[in-house]
Amino acid sequence: MASYFPITDPTLIFFVVLLIILFAPIVMSKLRIPHIIGMVLAGVMIGQYGFDILERDNSFELFGRVGLYYIMFLAGLEMDMEGVKKHTRRFLIFGVLTCFVPLILTYVMAISILDYSPAASFLLGCIMASNTLIAYPIIGRYGLQRHQSVGLSVGSSMISLFMALVMLAALSGSFESRSGWLFWILFIVKFAAFCVGSVILIPKLTRYFLRRYSDAVMQYIFVLGIMFLSAALTSLIGIEGIFGAFFSGLILSRYIPRVSPLMNRIEFIGNALFIPYFLIGVGMLINVRTIFSGIEMVWIVFLIVFFGTFGKAVAAYISSLLFRLSKADGNMMFGLTSAHAAGAIAMVMVGMRLEVAPGEYLINDITLNGVVMMILFTCVISTLMTEHAAQQIIIQEKTFLQTETPKDDDEKILLCVKYPEIAPQLLYLATLMRNERLKRDVVALNVVYDDQNSAQAREQGLRLLERLQQQASASDVTVRTQVRLATNIANGIKHAFREFGCSEIIMGMHIHTDVNPRFWGEFIQSLYNGLNRQIILTRFVQPMSTLRRIRVAVPSRAEFEPGFHRWLGRLSRLAGQLDCRIQFHGRKESLVLIAEYINNRYPSVRAEYTPMGHWNELPRLAADISEDHLFVVVTARKGTISYKTALERLPDELQKHFSGKNLMIIFPDQFGDTKEDRMSFTEAQHHEEKSIYDTISRWIHKKR
Repeated sequence: MASYFPITDPTLIFFVVLLIILFAPIVMSKLRIPHIIGMVLAGVMIGQYGFDILERDNSFELFGRVGLYYIMFLAGLEMDMEGVKKHTRRFLIFGVLTCFVPLILTYVMAISILDYSPAASFLLGCIMASNTLIAYPIIGRYGLQRHQSVGLSVGSSMISLFMALVMLAALSGSFESRSGWLFWILFIVKFAAFCVGSVILIPKLTRYFLRRYSDAVMQYIFVLGIMFLSAALTSLIGIEGIFGAFFSGLILSRYIPRVSPLMNRIEFIGNALFIPYFLIGVGMLINVRTIFSGIEMVWIVFLIVFFGTFGKAVAAYISSLLFRLSKADGNMMFGLTSAHAAGAIAMVMVGMRLEVAPGEYLINDITLNGVVMMILFTCVISTLMTEHAAQQIIIQEKTFLQTETPKDDDEKILLCVKYPEIAPQLLYLATLMRNERLKRDVVALNVVYDDQNSAQAREQGLRLLERLQQQASASDVTVRTQVRLATNIANGIKHAFREFGCSEIIMGMHIHTDVNPRFWGEFIQSLYNGLNRQIILTRFVQPMSTLRRIRVAVPSRAEFEPGFHRWLGRLSRLAGQLDCRIQFHGRKESLVLIAEYINNRYPSVRAEYTPMGHWNELPRLAADISEDHLFVVVTARKGTISYKTALERLPDELQKHFSGKNLMIIFPDQFGDTKEDRMSFTEAQHHEEKSIYDTISRWIHKKR
């Protein structure tokens, strides 16, 4: 059997790695050990320092580097940028502490106890100052990507990594002819050019690409291309590529909503292949036998692990006390920032190339083995602590989550779909607006007019709904579908609405080339007059992920309607998922209540409030509506408290001033029940949008 090992055939190597990725989580879950430790330990066992089953070929170098970039890229994508802006001071404080506390402790230890030279001690301190977010996949499993302590840990990791790499570059430059002012001037110029160029060019390229290409594969390849280009550019500057991957993730975060199919594909491929490959590759670098080579090696490993980890713990817990965070948050900050991985190997390799004397290098083999063993222990410590902290945070937030998502919340969205070109947009909108924590199904309905062509129309509807189910599966959203025959389309929708127990309707807006009394379409007028639940009509002329601002026109007294909090919550979720600003226009008394609601329920949403004295100012807003804005009109049905006669001119104004714009019209919940329940001879179910008196008044106005 020994003649067959190590396996060198690429096909068999990939097969064995897939087996590890498949069975390691199963075995680790039985042992109550985090899966990440299982991947690293599996790498130790199959590597050349273990049972020598696999040869560490170029695939581990390639996929391992991709996996490392993937971890940092996902961390950037899932960063709460609004939280970063609000807590910039906290990020800087924690970043400085988590960098310099372990650096100083390790430096003093290396000089005084290990008797290293100042340069070697400083290099070892730089290694312990940096860290790798190796436990970050655990955060995704618990859904804590946007938790405050997680954001602080990710941001501070990038700050400490950047400072450690800059100090490493300075140390390396001191051994070479490139040291001096010229080197630092060029470094600063190149780094500034990279940051400014990325901030300017990447958003423009992304908006251009996403507007023109909707193919899922092309979008994924484009995103990966941006990530690798950024990583390559930072490597050319003299900084590790992981910084470029993280920075590109930060820039792309607002164009890839967390619940979008694209985000789901990015996470799936990374967690299924690249990140496990990286973890297994890290394990294959670890030589466990070195710890038994003598007491000196045990002593070196113990000192490096203790002082480096102790420094990270001191920085994390002092920061949590300064920021008045809970003990669980401190544990999370310590867990995420305490691990070291391939980045530490890369940095120690730099030291092994720096010659301090003929044939003598800054870092020797003993220190290299000590750093490699340190990687194993810090990965185990980081993973166990992060898992424990995540469970603590989930338990602490259990009461809050129950308060935020009460059991009597009746949210269930009904999508009315007919046209294949706009149906995916409607599903995407529902995905962005729905409450993820409720995990409710989305109902997709296609109503077919019952005539001689109904059989053919029904087949088309079934194919359309099947495509929507495939799209929803990419976002882990369950869609229930139905094709319904009806002699009256509006009645068919209303009957399905009641049958499924839905709370609101999302549907596409009919586009007319001229203004006419049927602006709302053939059946929408009958629908919103006969159903007093929330109805959202939409028209998007460009992808939602490229929107930069949502402008909302709120009628006076809208806060007194029963559906006020429902539409406000939906728009707040939409703005939060798209990471765009939302601007409300309305009366001051309405804006005060809107601001209070958003600050309490959605504090991360970037909201602005602009007084609008009268509804007649609506056309004036058209001048400020750009192509990457979404204009939302909250309207009202006749006879309700927020209805005003100015709303009768809404079809004319929308067609005249907002043609070709992204548009959304919301009919909120009103009265609290449906008119179907109260239909009688004196209270008809159907109301005309315009009475004969309105028509006569309009005709007289034109004659004038």
